[in-house]
Amino acid sequence: MVVSAGPAWAQSSTPQPVDWELQVVRDGQQIDSFSATTNVGQARTDTHHNITQNQVGCANQPAGDIDLTRTITVSPTHASADDITLAIDAQETLQDDSSRTTAAGCKLPPVPRQVSGSHPGLVLKPGEWGEWKIVDSNPTLLYRVRASMASAPATQ
Repeated sequence: MVVSAGPAWAQSSTPQPVDWELQVVRDGQQIDSFSATTNVGQARTDTHHNITQNQVGCANQPAGDIDLTRTITVSPTHASADDITLAIDAQETLQDDSSRTTAAGCKLPPVPRQVSGSHPGLVLKPGEWGEWKIVDSNPTLLYRVRASMASAPATQ
């Protein structure tokens, strides 16, 4: 009896890796950035911490530490030579820039504010910057994003 194997017709579908970069811009100034290579259909989540200390009280002493966290999740949902689509989720802790004082004129610590947003599909031309505004004012906060098809597979 002779057994022979026929041609293998199974197609291996390797996910397309996408290089992406996200810049966080507050009131016109870049304050943070994220970048990674992520496969289409997968997600990458990163959290950055910025501990800030404020001068508070009548003696204007350092106190009132606030952990200003920023968590970004980026998931490429489509990638071709013509366009790349990224789903982006963001959670931010912002510090109010205005200072508050007591009736006696002593400084109070700023109140942190939670901001979150979700963009289901930011469509970008490969290599070109796109923008997504998260907060319109006090402060303005936007994400500048660009992406391109990567040649090397993503390491998650």
